[in-house]
Amino acid sequence: MTTWLRDETPHDIFRFLREGDEGRHQTARVTADGATWLTSAAGGHGAALTRWEARPSSPAALPCGTVFDVVNVDPVFGRRMLDRLWEEGPGSGPVAVHRGRMMLFAAPGTAQRLPALLDWEEWGEAVPRPLCHGVGDAVTVPPLVPSSDASGPRWLVAPDTRHPWLPGPEVVLWACVRAARAASAADVRVSIFPPADPDANVYDVSRRR
Repeated sequence: MTTWLRDETPHDIFRFLREGDEGRHQTARVTADGATWLTSAAGGHGAALTRWEARPSSPAALPCGTVFDVVNVDPVFGRRMLDRLWEEGPGSGPVAVHRGRMMLFAAPGTAQRLPALLDWEEWGEAVPRPLCHGVGDAVTVPPLVPSSDASGPRWLVAPDTRHPWLPGPEVVLWACVRAARAASAADVRVSIFPPADPDANVYDVSRRR
C-alpha cells in the first residue's frame, strides 16, 4: 500500500484513516481521531508513529501514565466487567485483547489507586487480581488497521475520538465488584427442598402397597 511509504508525510496516516471513517461504524476499527489520541501518548511523534507510518497493520508499544492507564484482567472476568459497564454503567473506554488477557484503557492514575481500593472492598478477594499499568510502564497496543495475524493484539472497542471517555478507579472498582457478584450468583443453585439430613433413615417407598 503506497499510502504508507515512509517517505510520505506523517499526516498521511491520519488522512488515510479519515478517508475510511465516512459511513464506518465498526467498533473494532480505529478512526483518524482515535489514532491521533493513541499517538499523543508518545507525544504525537516518535517510534510508535514512525512504525505505524511504515506498517499500519503492526502493533506498537505506548507508554502509560499520561494519556491513559491500562487495567489488565482475566478475559472471562473482563467480559463480565464489560457487560456490567455497558448494561448497568457508563460504558467503557477503548478495550483490547492480547496474549490471552483483556486490557481496559482507564484514566491516568487508575493503576495506582485501584489495587488499594480493591484491598478495602469486601468483594476484593473475589476479584481475580488485575495487572495495573501506569507511570513508568508501556503496553503493546493493537495496530491501526486490522491485521491478518489472529494471534496478535486486537481491538474489542477501538478508540474513535480525540478525547475518549476513560473510566477512573472508582468506576473500574464498581465493575469489578458487579462482575464478582454476578459470578457468585451464577454459582449459587436455589432449591425448594431443604438439605438432606445425613443421619436420617431412608425408606424404599417403591415397595409400599
